[in-house]
Amino acid sequence: MSSQPTNARSIAGIDFTSRPTRRKPITVALGQVEHEVVCLQRLDAHTNFESFAAWLHTPGPWLGVFDLPFGLPRELVLSLRWPTQWLPLMRHFAALSREQIRAQFKAFCDARPAGAKFAHRLCDGPAGSSPSMKWVNPPVAYMLHAGLPMLIDAGLHLPGLHDGDRARVALEGYPGLLARELLGARSYKSDAKAKQTPERLIARKDLIDALEQRRTRLGLRLRLSHAQRDQLVADASGDSLDAVLCLLQAAWASGQPNHGLPRHVDPLEGWIVTAPHTDR
Repeated sequence: MSSQPTNARSIAGIDFTSRPTRRKPITVALGQVEHEVVCLQRLDAHTNFESFAAWLHTPGPWLGVFDLPFGLPRELVLSLRWPTQWLPLMRHFAALSREQIRAQFKAFCDARPAGAKFAHRLCDGPAGSSPSMKWVNPPVAYMLHAGLPMLIDAGLHLPGLHDGDRARVALEGYPGLLARELLGARSYKSDAKAKQTPERLIARKDLIDALEQRRTRLGLRLRLSHAQRDQLVADASGDSLDAVLCLLQAAWASGQPNHGLPRHVDPLEGWIVTAPHTDR
């Protein structure tokens, strides 16, 4: 990121995928926040892990919000008798193949009653997020498996979980949390061409309007150029818009004590930034 004026903060929002391709890259929204106005500078598409890993080494100061889980449910970890310290746990998890992850997680779920198959983190309820052990629809466990080792290896600072370069801060985000606040149950995206409907296009326009008009509890206004707005509307997959939603979460966190996280975060599970909590 280029240097910014001293009263502006450099931020990034990252829509992550566990299998980046040209059709579905890792999308990074870069911007700055000043006086509660969030300016989108550009959207970068990383079509492979090597490109994304190189970007993670961008010198700070900056704060990024990443749409991938940063931890596993404590209940799951204890049941599998995996390491109960975060870094050894992440190293153990990264050493497994996706096939091994699926087999162990499926066995865990198969042994549990209907309606309670998955273990959840404490933040899942407030955030409305999928359990981080889920391996399909969406495969967030594989996102953790692919993404967290790169954040660790790049030396990023993950507050409450892992000490690193405090000029480069990484937080877990969830764009669906902010989108639901503004759209309710309306869908605004789909990777399937047949589901990229006019209704979803209208929902994207409504969501962008709300962000530009400061209609979220975060109290921030998104500033876009006409070309950027058209780009976000045209991306029917929603990846670009999800990166921008993470950018808004990063902007909010950058101005909060303790990055807006609860004072007491489970050091195995982590927390989704902007998820409601009472630990103030």
